[in-house]
Amino acid sequence: MSALRVLFLGGTGVISSACSWRAVEVGLELTVANRGKTSIRPLPPEVRQLTADVSDPAALADLAGQDFDVVVDWVAFTPDQVRARTDALRGHVGQYVFIGSASAYQTPPARLPITESTPLRNPFWQYSRDKIACEDLLTGLYRDEEFPITIVRPSHTYDRTLVPFDGGWTIVDRMRRGLPVVVHGDGSSLWTLTHHRDFARGLVPLLGHARALGDVFQITSDDVLTWDQIAHTLAAAAGTTAQIVHVPSDAIAAEHPAWGAGLLGDKTHSAVFDNTKLRRVVPDYEATIPFETGAREIVAWHDEDPTRQRLDHSIDQAMTTLTTRYKI
Repeated sequence: MSALRVLFLGGTGVISSACSWRAVEVGLELTVANRGKTSIRPLPPEVRQLTADVSDPAALADLAGQDFDVVVDWVAFTPDQVRARTDALRGHVGQYVFIGSASAYQTPPARLPITESTPLRNPFWQYSRDKIACEDLLTGLYRDEEFPITIVRPSHTYDRTLVPFDGGWTIVDRMRRGLPVVVHGDGSSLWTLTHHRDFARGLVPLLGHARALGDVFQITSDDVLTWDQIAHTLAAAAGTTAQIVHVPSDAIAAEHPAWGAGLLGDKTHSAVFDNTKLRRVVPDYEATIPFETGAREIVAWHDEDPTRQRLDHSIDQAMTTLTTRYKI
């Protein structure tokens, strides 16, 4: 039996890079199409790499004409992009996997844990509303013409390059300089962090799986921490301590609107997920990498090359202003 022919639109991002490695590991025939820019996340040598701008209709038509069994779209964020992909792929693909977002769920959630049946509604963040609109379009295509969709909703998924706080390395730099750092709210809201290699163990088995067609799956860890715990864990990995100042999310948004949008639209509210539905299709799915391990990977990668330790000076200044104002 020939290997499943899979196309990733994108493939070198935080989440998709781990899925590329996992796909090759389990024997899939993987092609990755992207713009060919240098990436800090190299692909496996077995991957067939194509340089293509998938926003170009001609390039998209050429890819569609190769008749892949599965296409995973990592880089669709608006309904217009999804419409272009599905129009090109119609009749040329056995499964189109759309990567949505758990931030599309009802915000704040009316009940926990969050499941795939939790309503989709996020009045705070345009990114999430666009993802919801993409899902609406795809659901209609499946209902009206049985277009072979699968929708996957990641939550906060990270790799060694990604510090799980707005401003990236800025918060670690402040910790190491002995400066206070901002944690939104009272620091006790619950948050789920998923290592990208764990996510890959959930996604790849869905590719080409008949029971995944027309359905929606969230893929997250079961490792739930408070935001204070996340900050202290990161500080410990960096060999320092965290001097936390709690600041209301709306006050952060008033001081730094871009930072605040992601908080009010996502991180402010507790997010705990039930992965039962995924396990019905992928019975051996288990997230095994705790954030303590992930935090050490993050710090080691940034310390390996100081040029990676990029600071967000606007968030650094906002933290200075807010910690001065709210420090008890």
